Amino acid sequence: MTTRTGADRLWTRDFVLAAVVNFFISAVFYMLMTTMALYAVDRFGVGDTGAGLAAGMFIIGAVGSRLFAGKLVDVLGHRRVLLVALVVFLLAALGYLPAGSFPALLGVRFVHGLTFGVGSTASHAIGQSLIPPSRRGEGTGFFGVSAVLATAVGPFTAVLLIDGPGYGALFTAASVAAAAAMAIALVLRVPEALPDPNRREALWTFRREDLLDPAVLPIATFMGVTAAAYSGILTFLNPYALSLGLAAAASTFFLVYAVVVLVGRPLMGRVQDAHGDNVVVYPALASFGAAFALLTVGSSRAIIGAGVLVGLGWGTVMSSCQAVAVKAVPPSRVGVAVSTYFFMVDVGTGLGPVLLGWLVGATGYRTMYAVSAGLVALAAVLYHLVHGRVARRVRPAHA
Repeated sequence: MTTRTGADRLWTRDFVLAAVVNFFISAVFYMLMTTMALYAVDRFGVGDTGAGLAAGMFIIGAVGSRLFAGKLVDVLGHRRVLLVALVVFLLAALGYLPAGSFPALLGVRFVHGLTFGVGSTASHAIGQSLIPPSRRGEGTGFFGVSAVLATAVGPFTAVLLIDGPGYGALFTAASVAAAAAMAIALVLRVPEALPDPNRREALWTFRREDLLDPAVLPIATFMGVTAAAYSGILTFLNPYALSLGLAAAASTFFLVYAVVVLVGRPLMGRVQDAHGDNVVVYPALASFGAAFALLTVGSSRAIIGAGVLVGLGWGTVMSSCQAVAVKAVPPSRVGVAVSTYFFMVDVGTGLGPVLLGWLVGATGYRTMYAVSAGLVALAAVLYHLVHGRVARRVRPAHA
């Protein structure tokens, strides 16, 4: 029978508050990411390229900020950086309605993305600092549930508001969510491990390892490849389903995905803590690849079934490998580890639609998803090379 000591306690007041902060930050992202292209068309009359730029400018800002966010968090302190980022995050949310031109909208999106990258890095670093090392996989899984909830609540709220009161209500809701994140962050108690004054003086002297941690980069690169495959679902599942007359199945896909991740992530985290990384990651990759194969079938049942497999696959890999990344560095470099990890995820998510979109135009959706299944197989080989072959099975401790 496994025993828990006080040091192994996961469900603390501040862990829950940090997860709620992360939920609100993520909810703002999903509310606006799923509606910004349409808003740019309706408000400014831009074409497809401009609409894509309006949506993508946020990701460009986030990717850029990941390069320095980790060092800021580690050197200046998790909570301090989070609060400053959330102040600007709120101001950016308030800037959408006053933005009276398309260039102004792009500027707001870029600043919003910058602060999202810094704020989400800080919130994840705080969450990791509050997780007992012996429960790293489980805790990361539970913390990740906050972002999963946002993937369901954010788009649903956005559609509800756009179809009802309109974009003004949408931007107001985004601002309220940003304000809620900031208010909760004010009462967070974070165990800061600030470096000595000599290291603080080196804040503006960036070394390569301060931007992307070498110990984390291998597993993060694997996640970038996997995220590129997942971007084919985020970007193209809805138009694919619409082309088949299966719009309802696409909506059900994301609902099923969210439910499976909510149930599966914490469970898989416990298995990872007890038995090691490979026991979780290899089956998850197999499930993820099978999901793409199922999507090529093109039926309602196949799409919904793929939602289950993606939840078991991508949902598990995302949190499990974040735990791997954090375990690869000392506590003083958790911020850089988190920023390195999500930098590569963002790069994969940003580049994937470009490459897969070209493939859709040349061959069609089904071929694109078949190629995505092959991309997951390639990612599995990469995982084995960078981590799987050296990962050791964990023997659980018994009382």
